[in-house]
Amino acid sequence: MKILIISDAWKPQINGVVRTYEHISEELTHRGHEITVIGPADFPWCIALPGYPEIKLALFPYRRLEKMIDDFNPDVIHIGTEAFLGRAGQKYCRRHGFKFTTCYHSHFPDYIAKRIGKYLPFLTNFIKNIIIRHLQIFHDHATGVIVATESLEKELKLWGFRTDMHRLSRGARLDIFYPGDATLFHDLPHPVALYVGRIAIEKNLEAFLDMDWEGSKVIIGEGPDLPMLKRKYPAACFIGKKEKEDLAAHYRSADIFVFPSRTDTFGMVLVEALASGLPVAAYNVTGPRDIITQTYLGALHDHDLADAAARALALTKNTKDQRRRHTEENYTWQAVAQQFLDILISVGK
Repeated sequence: MKILIISDAWKPQINGVVRTYEHISEELTHRGHEITVIGPADFPWCIALPGYPEIKLALFPYRRLEKMIDDFNPDVIHIGTEAFLGRAGQKYCRRHGFKFTTCYHSHFPDYIAKRIGKYLPFLTNFIKNIIIRHLQIFHDHATGVIVATESLEKELKLWGFRTDMHRLSRGARLDIFYPGDATLFHDLPHPVALYVGRIAIEKNLEAFLDMDWEGSKVIIGEGPDLPMLKRKYPAACFIGKKEKEDLAAHYRSADIFVFPSRTDTFGMVLVEALASGLPVAAYNVTGPRDIITQTYLGALHDHDLADAAARALALTKNTKDQRRRHTEENYTWQAVAQQFLDILISVGK
């Protein structure tokens, strides 16, 4: 089958959307399907997304996109994002009577509202509601909307989304992320609490950096808030961007993983941490509540992240293998690719 994915988030960007389609494409290609992903790098004029300088948006993409779609002649079209390319892809499908699926990857209403609220708090709810309405209209034209979790599906329905929703989980590279010896952090006071992800306002990192903790706090990642947080929290260990085997070694060397975000739709780093044997501490919100479903996986709390961290740390080392087995049974990219294919066949053709 010839599958076309249109996404405003694609290489050379590095984020959850890109990694999801990258792994799915790799798996389905191995099974004999022909996959093409069209992203902003395929277009001559781009602009950076405000607040996300690494994300480039294609300007005036329709005419070039139309030719690319016609040349590829896909059996199914999946539109992964709601920005300029996603809108142009939807325009093509509606003009040509082509069915398509969409995916709700990111909580941009919350992301943008947090940025606006930092400077104009009285506009926070107004802006959020406008963006929700825009996204609702965008996804209403699809034959199906892909969501990561049950909690996210319920949330979108409360927002007024009417299109049928289909669940697509996420995975971890189990050949890279696995329990093993701690090779790092020997010079830091233990226990080591680790965070991996974007350093930005929507990740709520100050809740992690402010929480009571007797050991060390290690932050891996880059983002616009990094300089400010480094100045404000000099005792924390900010070590920048890490990838693949290097990142996996940092997971294995920590004692717990802390995820302070309240706005993520899933949190692939949670699965990577579990695959590496780490217990997770997080808030009881969409994403973490769908992943931390067993007591041996970690601890959640509605308001007190320090309490969740203390309870996660109390989990014995003997549960490390349980966390690994749980990821093997529930979070493989092979299974995710099959879920994606089944959705496209059932509602996208």
